[in-house]
Amino acid sequence: MSHVTRPHESATRGAGGEPVDAAVLRAGMVYIAGGTFRLGSDAHYPEEAPTHHVAVDGFWIDRTPVTNRQFRRFVEATGYVTCAEISPNPDDYPGARPEMLRAGSLVFTPPPHRVDLRDWSAWWTYRFEANWRQPYGPGSSLRGLADHPVVHVAYRDAEAYAQWAGKALPTEAEWEFAARGGLEGAEFAWGDEWMPHGRSMANTWQGEFPCQNLALDGYERTSPVKSYPPNGYGLYDMIGNVWEWTSDWYRARHASGKPSPCCAPRNPRGGREQDSYDDGQPEIRIGRKVLKGGSFLCAPNYCRRYRPAARHAQPIDTSTCHVGFRCVVRAAAA
Repeated sequence: MSHVTRPHESATRGAGGEPVDAAVLRAGMVYIAGGTFRLGSDAHYPEEAPTHHVAVDGFWIDRTPVTNRQFRRFVEATGYVTCAEISPNPDDYPGARPEMLRAGSLVFTPPPHRVDLRDWSAWWTYRFEANWRQPYGPGSSLRGLADHPVVHVAYRDAEAYAQWAGKALPTEAEWEFAARGGLEGAEFAWGDEWMPHGRSMANTWQGEFPCQNLALDGYERTSPVKSYPPNGYGLYDMIGNVWEWTSDWYRARHASGKPSPCCAPRNPRGGREQDSYDDGQPEIRIGRKVLKGGSFLCAPNYCRRYRPAARHAQPIDTSTCHVGFRCVVRAAAA
C-alpha cells in the first residue's frame, strides 16, 4: 500500500491561467503516493461489487472537506452563485408543479415518529431558499459553522470551486484509496471495529433513524472538520459528516476487473453519463455522479454506508444538507 511522502516542488496554473505557487496550492493537502488496492466490497450493498484490483497514480488530496470559510472566500473572489440559489429550469423537470420550481435545496427534517424506511420523502423536504449560506432554510445562517463542511453544493458548484482553486475533484478510485488510509481490505477507514474502545470515529447517526437522534457525540448535524481522528494518511472526515462528490459517472455495479493485482486497470474512471440516468425516472435525463463516504445521517438501522467501499448515486443538479466535497491535485499536474 502507499505511504505519505512529498514529490518535487513545482508550479501549476489557476483557473485564469496565472501561475500558482505549488506550496500555496498544496497547503492543507496530503500527498498519497499511489499504488494498487482492492476497490469495492462483496459483503454489503450490491453497487459496491465486485471487488477488484485497480491502480492509481500519486496525488495530493485536501486534508478535510472544503469548509464554509473556504467556500466563502471563493464566492467573495468570484461572485459565484450556486445551483441552490437559482430557480430550476422547467424544461429539465417535465411534469413538475410550477410552484415548486423555485430556488432551494433538500433539508433533512426528522419525522416525529417511525416511518417506512423505503420512503425517503418522509424525512427530506425541498426547502425554498435553503442554500450554503442558509443551510437549514430561511432564517438560518453560518454563525458558528465556519469550520463545518460546506453543504448544499451541487456537482457544478464543487467543480467550479475546484477549478478556481487550481485543483480537481477526485475519481472514485482516488477517493477510496485515500479513505482506506493504507489499511488493505479493512471494513472501516480506521480498521475492522466500528467503535474501538467505545470511541466514535466519525460523525454518523446515533439512535433509530430518522426519528430518534441521540446525538451522543454532541453533533446533531454536521461537525467541525477535524472533530474526529484522522485516518492513516492524516485525512479527516473521509467517513461520515458529509457525503463527498467524485468526478465519476455512476453505474449500478463496478466494472468487472482483475481479481489479482496483475494488470490492474490504472486510474480507472466511472461509466458513461447516459448510463448513469435513474431508471426509476426515465422522463428525467440528468446524469448522476458517485458520492463517497457517508454522512451524519448514516445509521446502522438504515444506511450502513460509513465505509470506504460505500457509494451512492447523486444527480448532478441536486444539493442537500449532507453533501460536500474535497479536492485533489494529481502529481503529474503539481
